[in-house]
Amino acid sequence: MIEPQVAKARSMRSDGPTRRWRIRPMGLRSRILLTFGLGSLALSLFLALATFNFTRSNLVDERTGSAIDQTYTNASRLAVDLRSNPTNIQTVLERLGADRPLVYFRGTWTGNDARFSSSVIPPSFLNAVLQNRQPTTMRIEVENELVLAVGVPIDSVDAAYFEFPSVDDVRSTLNSVNLALVLAAGITTLLGIVLGAIAASRAVRPLTAASQAAQAIAGGRLDTRLEETEDPDLAVLTSSFNDMASALQLRVERDTRFTSDVSHELRSPLMTLAASVEVMQARRDEMPERAQVALDLLVADVARFQGLVEDLLEISRFDAGGIRLNVDELLVGEFVRQAIAISSAPDTRILVAEIAEEMMIKGDRRRLARVVANLIDNGRAYGGGELEISVFVPDDEDPPSQIWITVEDHGPGVPQDERDLIFERFARGSIAGRRSGSEGAGLGLALVDEHIKLHRGRVWVEDRLDGLDGACFIIELPAERV
Repeated sequence: MIEPQVAKARSMRSDGPTRRWRIRPMGLRSRILLTFGLGSLALSLFLALATFNFTRSNLVDERTGSAIDQTYTNASRLAVDLRSNPTNIQTVLERLGADRPLVYFRGTWTGNDARFSSSVIPPSFLNAVLQNRQPTTMRIEVENELVLAVGVPIDSVDAAYFEFPSVDDVRSTLNSVNLALVLAAGITTLLGIVLGAIAASRAVRPLTAASQAAQAIAGGRLDTRLEETEDPDLAVLTSSFNDMASALQLRVERDTRFTSDVSHELRSPLMTLAASVEVMQARRDEMPERAQVALDLLVADVARFQGLVEDLLEISRFDAGGIRLNVDELLVGEFVRQAIAISSAPDTRILVAEIAEEMMIKGDRRRLARVVANLIDNGRAYGGGELEISVFVPDDEDPPSQIWITVEDHGPGVPQDERDLIFERFARGSIAGRRSGSEGAGLGLALVDEHIKLHRGRVWVEDRLDGLDGACFIIELPAERV
């Protein structure tokens, strides 16, 4: 008996409209955070690139200028030495003390480092110096070492002089600068994100306060107000919100007083009318047949009128915050059977799961019995047939913490777009037109919802799970095992 009910509960929870995946718009906090993050990243990258280019330009220009100046100086000294001692070029180079010198003189290449020979010089470079007689510089890589090749033609002795000073230290320095700038950009971006988070938190704080105040007002705390602020931009929002809350509170209190006053004023003539009807009922057999029919209609309308007035009084108590629960410990199965026995349909079929017989709830007996009675009355009015009530634990919780009470009917069911509407006050929508009967003022289910919320539970409606036409009203209440 238990397993089908558990499967039913799981199916109820999993059923629902198919979710459509779509991109959710970013919230204000996320947009502020993203703006600060991207802004700080863009600024740090711009500054890092500008700093790196400036540093590289200065370092390279300085090293290139000093290398060219030194090469020209050495070339001038070499020209003098070649004119005085043209036969011993190697001795001339050693006395010169240059950095990796290479000399082209009278068709012969002479140098003091085997790695830096004419073979490492690009042909275009050689052609510019030897053929076009133009001083030339070029960065080349020799055996994984970055060097600056400087070539100077020496026209006075028909020679050419080359030097290859290393610029690996410049490259190493630039790599260190690059790493430092990347780290600085990362730190700057993180700081921007932190500042964005702080700014976003401060920016949305008034909105959070307004949202919490609105939720409190929606929950019935109509005296909730926003704190006054000296911020000129927020003062307008605070003032407008508080004015709106005051106007709403005044309107609700006025409507509540009106409903309560009307209900109380109606009770006295209604009691007189009910007493008169009872007197007439006592002498019903003495009346003609048509008068008896009229009396029956009068009795039914008076009873309906009494129920409406009681509902209005109960609603006014909810609005005034005057509801006080008389909490008792209730065995669920036993309580539901008793509530059905005193309802308008005492023969309603009930199915209680084995584990539900051991479940206990803490609640107001009278109000919870009213909940069951209202759902039974709703099912009889619109359900089109016999009702079935089930009591069971919805999940395989250990220990179980909730109990479900379901009331199923055989009517046309409740449309998807009206399943929240029917629990609002005086809201009937198209249900009364599609379901059999048109009794009621739309307060029964509203009272069910109010009572269940007072007991920290919830109530909703689904389709029947057996495929038949009808509605299934589900009450969920916190419970514990005895």
